[in-house]
Amino acid sequence: MLVTNNDLLLPAMREAYAVGAFNINNLESLLAVVEAAVEERSPVIVAVTPSSIRYAGLPYVAGLVKTAAERSSVPMSLHLDHGKDFETVTNCISAGFTSVMIDGSHLRFEENIALTKRVVDLAHSKGVSVEAELGRLTGVEESTVEQREAVLTDPDAAGEFVERTGVDSLAVAIGTSHGAYKFKGEPKLDFERLRLIREKVKVPLVLHGASSVPQWIVEKAVKYGAELTGAKGIPEEHIRKAVSLGISKINIDTDLRLAFTAAIREFLTESPKVFDPRKILGSAREAMKEVVKAKMRLFGSSGKA
Repeated sequence: MLVTNNDLLLPAMREAYAVGAFNINNLESLLAVVEAAVEERSPVIVAVTPSSIRYAGLPYVAGLVKTAAERSSVPMSLHLDHGKDFETVTNCISAGFTSVMIDGSHLRFEENIALTKRVVDLAHSKGVSVEAELGRLTGVEESTVEQREAVLTDPDAAGEFVERTGVDSLAVAIGTSHGAYKFKGEPKLDFERLRLIREKVKVPLVLHGASSVPQWIVEKAVKYGAELTGAKGIPEEHIRKAVSLGISKINIDTDLRLAFTAAIREFLTESPKVFDPRKILGSAREAMKEVVKAKMRLFGSSGKA
């Protein structure tokens, strides 16, 4: 069934587990996510970025997810990930998305509030939940304390932001980053900052840039020709701690891309005579599904549906 993120995240916040938001780009990735959720009996957020919408087409993406939800035995939401403008949000709501993220983290504080409040007013009138972001994920480590403070979420500002916008969930920056190359050295997540944010904010908190970049997947991809030297993600113990400190939604994209790439490369190398796309993509679907299932166990959402 298709529900809002509120329906999924409020129970997660109360019971101290997190729901995974898994980015999809095609039928195979959607099937991997939905099948994993059913097998794990886990609630799930199917996330779609604006770039994925441009790639696959909004009506096709929305139609696929709605069809999957109608035939699924677990609750799921259709969520816009990192919507940057009011027009994109409006189009997704009209297409049947049950949750939207408006990412004004690149704006000044007051501008972010104004844009987010506008989206909240529209979305709530349609029964759609809203996620916003405060702080920025840069993709590289900052070299000075001043640079680091400039991009991480300020706890006091987070409390004010949520109160003034009425947003349903808040993505916070505590040192994670997008992509497969998250750290130059050891992981440095600001758990004390997260604790303070949790004290100030009464809505579910979201962690972006949280892929673990499993080394066994990287090694397989490299074995079959990928160039991923230095790829490094968030250790699983850090994810567990973040959930224990109040994270209720965790976004996963990079790990699915890596699993897809590794499986395709391996299959094409080991089965050079096969040219049936169903068999080739089927291997990728299974690889992604195993990653999703492992994440659901890690986040504590398995058995919660």
